[in-house]
Amino acid sequence: MKQYDALALLSGGLDSILAVRTVMDQGLTVLGLHFVTPFFGKPELIPFWKEHYGIDAVEVDIRQQYVDMMLDGPSQGFGKWLNPCIDCKITMLAHARMLLDEYGAKFLISGEVVGQRPMSQREDALNLITKRADVRDVLLRPLCAKKQPITPMEESGLVDRERLHDWYGRGRKPQMAMAEHYGFTEIPTPAGGCCLTEANGAARFVKLLTHRERPSVSDFALARVGRQYWAGAHWLTFGRKADDNADIAAQVQPGDYVLKTVDFPGPLAVCRPLEGDWTPLAVADAASLVASYSTKARRHFEATGEKIKVRVRRGEASEVIEVAPTRETVLDWAEPKPEIVKAWKKDRADQNR
Repeated sequence: MKQYDALALLSGGLDSILAVRTVMDQGLTVLGLHFVTPFFGKPELIPFWKEHYGIDAVEVDIRQQYVDMMLDGPSQGFGKWLNPCIDCKITMLAHARMLLDEYGAKFLISGEVVGQRPMSQREDALNLITKRADVRDVLLRPLCAKKQPITPMEESGLVDRERLHDWYGRGRKPQMAMAEHYGFTEIPTPAGGCCLTEANGAARFVKLLTHRERPSVSDFALARVGRQYWAGAHWLTFGRKADDNADIAAQVQPGDYVLKTVDFPGPLAVCRPLEGDWTPLAVADAASLVASYSTKARRHFEATGEKIKVRVRRGEASEVIEVAPTRETVLDWAEPKPEIVKAWKKDRADQNR
């Protein structure tokens, strides 16, 4: 296995890339650790980062570890939506520290800038993260290093402190200037794409949490993709586009009902039982809703009155049912609304008092 001088948290955002390149400019070798959870991670971009930014990277799967942290309750709470930003960084840095010996690395790199984000990049939050992750002696934040106490890596001369940065606050001018200096033709977004920070994403997960005490990694991954409809404890997921269908298919579990129109193109759908098996009526009702999102199936029904065939597969069993494609269904299907997040967080806080 190739050895490196340092391991870096690499979200793929601009700050993480610039932090890596700052250390690489000193002649040190750096491996990016791209952490993947049900809520963020784009490992398919690893070859792109190598080609465009000259950064080696590997995928680091912490899906179950991250879900456990979420379900057990992040020690520092949630942000505006369902984002446990401080505990997120603690989890990743603590895991990264355990990988140092594997790659022969001497220290860790993180792309934070003091004052850039209100929850996780305040001075006190950065200190807390460093302490809780037990990385004080091995963590370097190259973009704001001169605003931070000197690290052992700088004291020893392994890293030249004068060639590090003193960035502060939410402005992006230094980052953009440095990206231009490197000649980056594609500038990544500042954030890592975590759907826990988004209103609609948080609503999807809170809805799941209200009906399943301890959702699985697959549950969260399924809740992230496509369209999400609920009718009581009946949970229905189906694709908005072709790419969604592949992501949904990857999450199918043996107990799921999988729905697909037979003679017309349309979304792949998964009905995941949370409180016992579904009745045939509930399955047919979901099939009617899903078929209504097949434009050709709906137009055929409107023109001929002929019902649409939908294949229902569950495990090894399979049958074809006929339904009228409609959104005027028997069950009251609805998408999760962001306002449920605040209420759920309040209830959780009250229970923990």
